[in-house]
Amino acid sequence: MAKGKELKPHIGIYGRRNNGKSSLINMLTGQNVAIISEHPGTTTDPVKKSLEILDFGPVVLIDTAGIDDSGDLGMLRIEKTLETIKHVDLGILVLAGNQIDSFETMLVESFRRTNTSFIVVYSKQDLEPMTPAFRNTVEELLGNPTIVEVSATQGIGLVELTEAIKVSIPELSYQSPTLLGDLVGEGDIVLLITPIDTEAPVGRLILPQVQVIRDVLDNSAVSIVLKETEVESFLLKTGIKPVLAVTDSQIFAKANVLIPTDVPLTSFSILLARLKGDFEEYIKGTPRIANLKDGDRVLILESCTHHISCDDIGRYKIPKWLSEFTGKKLEFEVVTGLDKLPRDIGEYAIVVQCGGCVITRKQIHNRLKPAIDAGIPVTNYGMTIAYTNGIFERAVKPFIKSKIL
Repeated sequence: MAKGKELKPHIGIYGRRNNGKSSLINMLTGQNVAIISEHPGTTTDPVKKSLEILDFGPVVLIDTAGIDDSGDLGMLRIEKTLETIKHVDLGILVLAGNQIDSFETMLVESFRRTNTSFIVVYSKQDLEPMTPAFRNTVEELLGNPTIVEVSATQGIGLVELTEAIKVSIPELSYQSPTLLGDLVGEGDIVLLITPIDTEAPVGRLILPQVQVIRDVLDNSAVSIVLKETEVESFLLKTGIKPVLAVTDSQIFAKANVLIPTDVPLTSFSILLARLKGDFEEYIKGTPRIANLKDGDRVLILESCTHHISCDDIGRYKIPKWLSEFTGKKLEFEVVTGLDKLPRDIGEYAIVVQCGGCVITRKQIHNRLKPAIDAGIPVTNYGMTIAYTNGIFERAVKPFIKSKIL
């Protein structure tokens, strides 16, 4: 499956000001991507750069501000630096000058709190080599991490660092697991129902639809793509019985009527939820929709940024369907991308996450973790729509049958 920029493994570079973080990125990329200066604090906001690692694949490097920044502005930079840890698949902690204390241990605590793998790079090795005593201290304080000594100016340690990155990135962050390979086989026919409305991009399909088509091809199956207005006549004229039908969540109710009951039916969003989200928590959390009360606040997490239309699913349709289904006066807040929440997670009654087609699995899981830890139910767009249309069991049955749960 082709990867967009946000679907590549993300690697964050962390450490004190002037420890050589930017030089490290320039060494890895072979370009002057990051500004290098003898003055501490040159890097202010996180900066991303794509890199193709030989015999591995594409990754995204993130250069961050120094963890020892100072002043009011510096505190804001540190906050942004720490926030990126939730969204990276691997952290690189840069040390120099045989120096380590609370700044570094704070970073490592953040890595562990978010289940983020990390390695240690000792920078500027040509100027002040790492002493054996300091290596022992690092191993004792940080739990025997992988340590690579480098000199960006001399090009020392590049091969060793690249190999350490390749073996340290969690497999889930770069594997392309199948969306429906356990549901279809060679030659099977999959019916994909893709409405063309005001939210459909001109001249192309939306990313989840493209991803599913590619996955069908990867599994040597056959995809038939058509609008909801063509489904009935197609099935009648051809007599074809697909092994699976996948619909856009917004027309779940129509698809439920159009697709025979003996044909498994689900949605693009639910397929993505299984691939990237916390599927078991979604299954448990979705029925809690029925328990919503007047005044409850619903958090809607929308991962992508796009122009808003009157057909917007996150801002208009889901709030409308939830309000109509529950008969309650609910309050809705929509947070786009990976922005900070406007209030404490405990103030929400339920969290509704989009499919997450443009962000990584790690980003979605850390996005949902505070709610799950606080006992707040989580669901996703497709499951919410299926539940409010009374077809939740049918929509998730294909995955239960295939022993996903």
